Amino acid sequence: MLKIGNYPMEDVSDAELLKVIKDFLEMGYADNIAAMFYQDPRYLEWTGAVLDDERFNVRLGVSVLFEELQARNCLHLDRAAESLKPLLESDRPLLRGEALSVLAIINQPDLPMIAGKMLDDSDPQVREIAADILDSQ
Repeated sequence: MLKIGNYPMEDVSDAELLKVIKDFLEMGYADNIAAMFYQDPRYLEWTGAVLDDERFNVRLGVSVLFEELQARNCLHLDRAAESLKPLLESDRPLLRGEALSVLAIINQPDLPMIAGKMLDDSDPQVREIAADILDSQ
């Protein structure tokens, strides 16, 4: 059973757990979160909520987390995609670009189509990320 401190996970609300995940990523403990997501893939569905954070280290931690999960050959990474796709419509360009980058890390099957649409993004950095993704395909 997973625990947070001395508390079993079932005693922790989803909102509290989401905060803990973000805080751990901010502190650089992506490997701990990777173990948690690997053990219980339903947490992958929270990826968009985790990424949608003002703290740079949390957002960076999401990329590190998915690189670690990819290295562990996590079979369920596609479960994160649906939570990331709405972020592609965010009014925050940074969030659009980071969501696109994570979709690239997990090698989302419809990535070429998504990146192609993002070539017309209003933000030059998002367009550059999309172009880089398409160039690497």
